[in-house]
Amino acid sequence: MSALLSRSHTLAFGFYLLLFTSLGVQAGSLPDFVDLVKQSSPAVVNISTTQHKTLNKRFRHNFQIPNLPEDSPLNDLFQKFFGQGQGQGQNEEEHDAPPGRGYDAQSLGSGFVISQDGIILTAAHVVDGADKVIVRLSDRREFEAKVVGADKRSDVAVLKIDTTGLPVVKIGSTEDLEVGEWVLAIGSPFGFEHSATAGIVSAKRRNLPSENYVPFIQTDVAINPGNSGGPLIDLDGEVVGVNSQIYSRTGGFMGLSFAIPIEMAMNVADQLQTKGRVSRGWLGVLIQDVTRELADSFGMKHPKGALVAKVVPDSPAEKAGVQVGDIILKYNGQQISNSSMLPPLVGSSGIDHPAELEILRAGKKRTLKVEIGELPEQEALQKARAKPEKDDWDYLGLTVTDLTSELRKELGLDERVEGVLVAKAAPGPAQAAGVQQGDVIQMIDNVQVGSVKQFEQQLERLPKGKTIAVLVVRRAGPVFLALRVPEK
Repeated sequence: MSALLSRSHTLAFGFYLLLFTSLGVQAGSLPDFVDLVKQSSPAVVNISTTQHKTLNKRFRHNFQIPNLPEDSPLNDLFQKFFGQGQGQGQNEEEHDAPPGRGYDAQSLGSGFVISQDGIILTAAHVVDGADKVIVRLSDRREFEAKVVGADKRSDVAVLKIDTTGLPVVKIGSTEDLEVGEWVLAIGSPFGFEHSATAGIVSAKRRNLPSENYVPFIQTDVAINPGNSGGPLIDLDGEVVGVNSQIYSRTGGFMGLSFAIPIEMAMNVADQLQTKGRVSRGWLGVLIQDVTRELADSFGMKHPKGALVAKVVPDSPAEKAGVQVGDIILKYNGQQISNSSMLPPLVGSSGIDHPAELEILRAGKKRTLKVEIGELPEQEALQKARAKPEKDDWDYLGLTVTDLTSELRKELGLDERVEGVLVAKAAPGPAQAAGVQQGDVIQMIDNVQVGSVKQFEQQLERLPKGKTIAVLVVRRAGPVFLALRVPEK
């Protein structure tokens, strides 16, 4: 018995020794950020801005904000109406000032030096509207900076301070950056200068609703207010991104941070310095993802590509022969797995340069040559609702009417646009697919409909029990919907 116990203890000891050894190997393989921080910190700067504002309302003297939990929705209320939230200081003179009296609002951000002669890269929103920009270096020296240029679309800005011999960061590349790779951020969250946080790359080429032309790097690095404009650094000590945005319900870090790829940021910086503005490639299409249902309606085995919902008149796409209902599968040989991949590729293309599109049209692949144009400064689609005129329900639950010149004008549509106006949408297959009153139906099952008569004729041809694609134009723009045709 004693021998058995001794042997059991020996086996147990060996098991735990093996376990701790394995854990030790894993711990030893974790990255050491000490050298990276020492190497990169000297080139990271703190940016403080001052913006002169006018007080429009009078508040009671010594009004005190109650202590609230950090995630309390009331913090947003106080911030909006009283210019103050949880953890922020109060300026008594500001709240006692008569209406119309001015005061200085201050904000903080980060940046990094990309040239020894004082060129600094940061986020555009850090310096947006600033009357004065102060840059503080790692050696505590301070300089008033000049804003060379800022591009709100990419959220990149370039600053210049009057000095030389500055330490600079090493510029890297995102081409070989892998999801799961360790990255480091250095910045001034909440004003705490040169704070270092680390995490991994969560995803690449993320497109946010606010900006379709930036393929953001998503990370779980802790980024908070004040980190914006600071560098995202890989394990080689090279900058791979500019920290730009966070997703948050509380105003603080929640595990979703987004950085601008360094290649795009440097390209924008170069254009701002040389031209004073940023030019982007433009194709002239409105696109959407191909869902599983839409893929089935187009005869595709798997959903992929960018579905063209609208071709802008006189655009490069129209001149190249791109049509509504085309699915763009490749751009210059690069596979388009989802629609969000296309805008950054087009945006980074050279103006007036040729590009090649591989499209799927009516079940067949085609190749089109297109000359890329320049993205207009402002693109606006004006859509409105129209009043219903008829009450003749079809089996899809729709009442439609012909488009007249008056209706096109009211809807903000070009005179060349054809289709039928949805006067009513009752509960039924069309409403379930997302068709709404006021929509203009332009295409059903890949067939253009320009009148109520054509609409009714096409309804008779629809395959019963199958899913078809319906193209509608509405206030937010054109969109394809997947409609399931009933059996009867």
